[in-house]
This record gives sequence, C-alpha cells and structure tokens, in this order.
Amino acid sequence: MLSIKDVVKKLVQRPLLFVLAMLLLQGVQAEEYLEEIVVTATKREENIQDVPISITQLTGDRLNARFTGGGDILQLANAVPNLHIESSNGRLAPRFYLRGLGNADFTAAASQPVSVVFDEVPMEKSGLKGFPVFDMASIEVARGPQGSLFGRNTTAGIVHIKSARPTEETEGFIKLAAGNMDTINAEAAIGGTLIEGKLLGRLSFLSQNRDDWIDNPVLGTDLGSHNIAAARAQLLWTPSDNLTVWVMHQRQDSEGAVSMFRGNVFNTGSNSLNSNYSRDKVFFDGGDGNEGNIRSHGTTIKVDWELEEHTVTSITSYHDIYDRFGRGDIDGGFGCLFTCGGVPSGPASTPFSPFNSPFVVNIDTGGDQDVEQFTQEIRIASNLDGPLNYQFGAFYFDDRIISDSGSQNAGAAVFAVNSSSDIENTSWAVFGQMTYDLSEEWTVTAGLRYTDDEKDADHVDFTGNVATVPISLSDDFLSFDVSLAYALNDRTQVYARAASGFRAPTIQDRIQDDPEVTTADSEDILSWEIGVKGEADRFRYSLALFSYEIDDMQLVAIGGTSNSTTLLNAKEGSGQGIEAEMQYLLTENLIVSAGFGYADTEINDSDLSVPAGPLTTPLDPLNAAGFALIDGNPFQHAPEWTANIEIDYTRQLSNGNELYLFTDWKWKGETQDFLYESVEYVFDSQFEGGLRIGYRNLGGDWEIGLFARNITDEDNPIGGIDFANNTGYVNEPRVWGGEFHYRF
Repeated sequence: MLSIKDVVKKLVQRPLLFVLAMLLLQGVQAEEYLEEIVVTATKREENIQDVPISITQLTGDRLNARFTGGGDILQLANAVPNLHIESSNGRLAPRFYLRGLGNADFTAAASQPVSVVFDEVPMEKSGLKGFPVFDMASIEVARGPQGSLFGRNTTAGIVHIKSARPTEETEGFIKLAAGNMDTINAEAAIGGTLIEGKLLGRLSFLSQNRDDWIDNPVLGTDLGSHNIAAARAQLLWTPSDNLTVWVMHQRQDSEGAVSMFRGNVFNTGSNSLNSNYSRDKVFFDGGDGNEGNIRSHGTTIKVDWELEEHTVTSITSYHDIYDRFGRGDIDGGFGCLFTCGGVPSGPASTPFSPFNSPFVVNIDTGGDQDVEQFTQEIRIASNLDGPLNYQFGAFYFDDRIISDSGSQNAGAAVFAVNSSSDIENTSWAVFGQMTYDLSEEWTVTAGLRYTDDEKDADHVDFTGNVATVPISLSDDFLSFDVSLAYALNDRTQVYARAASGFRAPTIQDRIQDDPEVTTADSEDILSWEIGVKGEADRFRYSLALFSYEIDDMQLVAIGGTSNSTTLLNAKEGSGQGIEAEMQYLLTENLIVSAGFGYADTEINDSDLSVPAGPLTTPLDPLNAAGFALIDGNPFQHAPEWTANIEIDYTRQLSNGNELYLFTDWKWKGETQDFLYESVEYVFDSQFEGGLRIGYRNLGGDWEIGLFARNITDEDNPIGGIDFANNTGYVNEPRVWGGEFHYRF
C-alpha cells in the first residue's frame, strides 16, 4: 500500500493534477463572487467551508444536467471525488462506493456501507436507493464514517438527496426532453401558498420512456426499453410561529429491462470486448428480456418545534416496495451445459454456447409486502449564542424483507421457485454531538452514538439442499467522531478528524444453489482525516487526506463454477488516499469546477480464498482447492483514481437573452470487478462526457437546448457475471436530443 508521501509524490508527477494543486494555493480578488454553499451534513445548516468533513454538494446545472434525457442516479458515478456507483440490476438497485468501500451484494437483504439518505431518512435496501431523481434541491456526498449522527451502515459515508421544498410564491416548471432511441423525459412541478401564512404545497411528476433498441435474434424479440412514472406531493403546515409540519408522499411505478448480460464477450487472457460483442444485439433464450419491475411508495412526516434556545425535531417515515420482480439471463447467451450434458443447443455458427440458468428474483409474494421500512428519529438541537452548541436524540429502525428466488435451466418449461426468505431487522440508537469554540480560531466537535441491531430470518428451501432453520444475529456498538478545526483567517480553515462506525451483521436472503445459508459478522471502521478548506471572492477549494482500517470487513463471493452467493468476513481491510476540489469563477460568465480522488485499498487476510470462474485467468495464487487467495487485493469496484471537470459558460446577448454551454467530464482509473484479480475482469481506465447548449430568455423563464450524454459514445465494460463463460455488461450508449424548459 502506498503511503501518504507516495500519494503526494504521484500527484506532483502528473502535470494536470499538479497544476490543479497549485491553483488551490492562489486566490483571486474581483467584484464577482461565488455563491455560498450551505450543507446539512451535521443535521444543521452550515457553510460547506466551515464543516470539518470532506463533502461535495451538487445543485443547479451541476445536478440537473446529468439527468437530462432520462438519466438515473448511476449518472453520479465518478462525478465527485472517490464516489463510484454500479449495478448489475440497472437503475433499480444501485450500489454505492466511497473511498473504495462498498458492497457488491445484489440481493434484497444486502446492506451497504454507504447510506443513501432521502430527505433525512436512510434508505437501507438497494431497491429504495434507486428511487428516480427529479425535482431535487441538492445532493450532498459526505465521505468517511458518519456513525455519530447517522448511525450504522455509514462506514464509508452518506449520499444525501434533498427534494425541492414548497415556497410561499407560486412557482413551478415544465421540462420536456426527447432524444434518440425514442427517449422521452418529462418533468413538472408546481407549488405555492394554499392558505396564507399557514399552508404551502408542492406537486412534482416524472415520466421516462425509452423504446427497445437491442435485437435478440434467438427469440426474435427486441429488448432494452423502460417506462418509469413517479410523483411526489408535499405539504408544509405552520399552525403557529414556532411549529412547522412537513409531510411528503412519493411513489413510483417502473418497468423495463435492466442490465444486459453478454456471454463470451471476453477472450480468456484479455479484458477487451471481443468480436462476439455488439452493443445493439444480445443472444438470450431466457430472462424474459431481463425485465425488472418495481412499485414503491413512501411517506415522511417531519415536525420542528422552535423553542427559545432549542429546536425539537421528529422525523417519522414509512417506505414500502410492494411489488418487485426481476429476471435475467445471467449467462448472457443460449444453449445449456447442465441439462444437456454440455452439448450446446444453439447454431454452430453462433459463438454463444454457455449454460443457461437465468436467475429469477420474484418478490411478488401474493399480496405480502416485499420490503417494508419504518424509521423514527427524535432530536433536540440547541440554538445558543455562546461558544457551545449541541444536539442529542434517539433513532428507531424496523424493516422486513420477504423474497423468493429460483432458476430455470435450459430445457425446463417454467422457472421454479427454489427458496423463500423472511428477514426482519430492528435497530435502535441514542446519540449526541457538541461543538465548542475554544477561541476565535479553534473549534472542537465531538459525538457519540450507541446502536443496538438485531436480525431474525426464516428460510424455506424447496429443493431439500439447504437446512431450513431460523437464524438470529445481533450486535451493539459505540461509535464516535471528534474533530478539531483551526481558522487560519476568515476564509481558510484546517482540520483533523477521527471517526468510527460499524456495519451491522448480515444474513443472506438468496440460498438458491448454495450449500448453506451464510451470514457475515458486523464490521467496524476507524478513520483519520486531515484537510484544508479555503476561498477567495472567485475561488473555492478543499483538500483532504484520509486513512482507515476495517476489522472483520464484510464481503460477498459470487459465482465461480456455480450459481452461488456467499457472505464472508475478511480479517481486515484498509485504505488511504486524497480528495481535492476547486471551483473558479474565471469571469462573470465562466465557472470551472474540478476534482480528483485517489483511494488505495487492500484486503488483509492471508487465509481468505474465493472461487474463480473456470475461463478466467486468475492472477492470485490458488490454494489446494483451486480457490484464489485474495490477500493484498484491492477492494472490488474501487477505482484507484477518479477525476471530474465541469465548465459552465454563459454569454449575454444585446437583447438581454443569453446563450449557455455546460459540459461535464468524468474519468475513473483501473478497476477490479471481482474479489479475486484476473486478466479478464480488471477493467482499464474509462471516461465519459456530457454536454448541454442552449438559449435562455431574459429572466430565465424559458430555455431551449440540445443535450448529449456519453458524447463520444464510449463502449466500456463495467461489470461481469462470474460463471462459466466470461460474461460482461457495458455502459449506456450515447443519448442525445433536444429539451425545452419553462419556469413560472
């Protein structure tokens, strides 16, 4: 593992990054100013420059441009330093990684070390994390453990998505975009005063549609479409001067194809897409087009009671995935291996001849709730004028997951449900945090949180291969964070932070083809961070160096020579690296934003081994059983380097109207896809770019423009399925079109 000294040395050896680092040291005086960025990472509204945490906020064009043309939350992957997002289930179940730390488990019960928080409510399960992004106020990314204020399963950090709130003035917008592949994206919102001085409201809507664009010659069908409808309703009630009640209800109905698994697209000994690959063609004999459907709704009620020197807050939330069905041809081809004695059933001229075992997740349980989540938080925060401020509270969490899983091998008439799981998770916590100004320059912040977590599971195996016994897991943990900040001057702050956190124990919910129901013990993390933040009138920057160690790191081994999913713990994991960001108002019409991240990660367990696919070329040593020893490997889906740059340019015309251009580019370095290292599944560096150009009238009431995502139509492998045929899936193709936006 590289030391911090080595990281800095690598930085200065790269000219572009070195120039960026030098820019961070200079300030510019001018009449134009960058707008203040207000974040809520500490559950208080604070200037981002005053928060002793490595944090990024996306608003305005920096946020909206990425979702033009039907983009989803996966568009944020690598858009900020050390944030990666991937999914083998498409937009329905994204998996988040910060500073290299995440979880590749795709099952319904999987826990993630990155917590996605939607309007102050943690979305625990991956199906809830993929709710469509529309009518947003901001997205904040706070890196490092957030165990004091946000609790368990935040060992890597949080992604906080905040919706646009009702306002007193009547306002809204209509946004229409149309592009290639018959892509239609429509958004609308309206809000304002319903009862003067008492009640505000806001309604938001989203409709996304894309036609089939992938040909499947095996069945003579077309694939790749999706249809998404979502809505959000809000009420903001002020019954008195010191009492505010906010109610939000949202729901979605999404259906369509998810990831397209493509068999034999890597030759053994190569990580490049071979001649078998065609972006607009697949060879499936199962999976029903790799469909993925989800229907969900959620309600949140937040009450703020303002006292003379304190604010009492209650947040009550219930979210429910009441219908989710997914099915995929995970071998990415046709023919059979198991049921046909290894004899391919497809035409000899077709290069795809793997086994066919389309995995099915059917969470449509005949009226039973698929995923139910209830949370309750109560906290008291001080509003004191003196050097001391604090907050403390309690949190309760309860969720239940009912899932069925099964498979359909080639030659079988219908898919068979092989197992059923019923998992309930309850957790409660008490927490507190204080901030004290030691002097005009020095500020200390410290927090503690005690968490108790319990999981109970009932599994039923219909094949007779797995013992169906109840499983119970529990653990408790005391997490902390402490930071010390020093103001060098009014616009520059240096800080040091130490924090801990834990991820609760996990129970596997999918037991199809597995020899046993596996579990993983809780993991805990200890993290250190030092940083500097500064700004001038037209220039803002932040720089952070971090290091962390994880005990009993939770991992999941997927695949090998059979369709299996196994939870396990590594003795230790570690990581260290750097994050830097800058925003520069070059002229009154031109803003440049840029960032980069470096994360050097390592699994530390000399005895840990995982199965490897039979057609891969493992680079790790093998034990006597033929399993790959993964000690010293980087974390999976953890790009070593990430970088991004954005250019926002406007030109005012003589009539007062303006032309605008916004372009964003992101890059990630070499990324290992599996726990074991192999030639085929260590992907080379990749980049993508986006562009919006348009014309806006005086006052910004309306605008028309053109857009493109993945401008250069990069065709990159982004993941694989580790079975017997070197299966992979790729990034989204170029999407381009036009848009119209009207505000009122």
